[in-house]
Amino acid sequence: MSGMRAKIGLVIFGTDTPAGKLFDLVLIYAILISVGAVVLDSVASLHTRFGLWFAYIEWFFTLLFTVEYFLRIYISQRPVRYIFSFFGLVDLISIIPSYLALLITGANYLLLIRMIRVLRVFRVLKLVRYMEEANVLLRSLYLARRKIFVFFVTVIVLSFIVGCLMFVVEGPAHGFTSIPKSIYWTIVTITTVGYGDITPQTVLGQFIATVAMLLGYSIIAIPTGIITAELAGEIGRVRNEKACQNCGRRSHEADSLHCRYCGAGLAGEGK
Repeated sequence: MSGMRAKIGLVIFGTDTPAGKLFDLVLIYAILISVGAVVLDSVASLHTRFGLWFAYIEWFFTLLFTVEYFLRIYISQRPVRYIFSFFGLVDLISIIPSYLALLITGANYLLLIRMIRVLRVFRVLKLVRYMEEANVLLRSLYLARRKIFVFFVTVIVLSFIVGCLMFVVEGPAHGFTSIPKSIYWTIVTITTVGYGDITPQTVLGQFIATVAMLLGYSIIAIPTGIITAELAGEIGRVRNEKACQNCGRRSHEADSLHCRYCGAGLAGEGK
């Protein structure tokens, strides 16, 4: 039994083996097909014609993923650790909606959370090296959090002020029936979305709307500049972390194997 367990574990968890890699790739395709079936089932015309087939597909993959989930628990050396790991929780949540749909109508559409399981492609296809670039971006956003928060609060205050002005100037007669409705219009205008469901009719209201539109274009550039500055600083920090042991110089790219100045192999990399 232990030998069989080891073989199954090599297939399910062993991404370095041909069988393990094939299993994960098939799993990813199965996830995409199951999610695609749920998406297509939400189209009324397709649901009318193929609703039963979509239900069969959904339950087929749900049962398949349920068996796979319990197999992972069975062969895992630390079952509790797997159950409460990120992928363990995602694997569990991805099969619950089908069973929940037996009690709550429409819960099966929550199966779209299965898309998170596709993140395994980074591990399967050896794309983990790209995660460092993602970490640089996340650290940049984290470092800029206070500036972004101040900017966000400023935009909210401006939206309240302009919204109140538009409520006073335009009033219910022109669609600005309340201050919250006017604030909604202001946010839509500042973000340059412009649904057009509410429009100012008076000259003063149109002037305020023009100012809000121009303000919106100016506001867009601010968070971009904040994040860009932090990102540039973070990239510079990552480069300076990689120093050549031969000449001591820094400013190397994160994936550099050799020193750009003397050609020596960098620390921790192959010579």
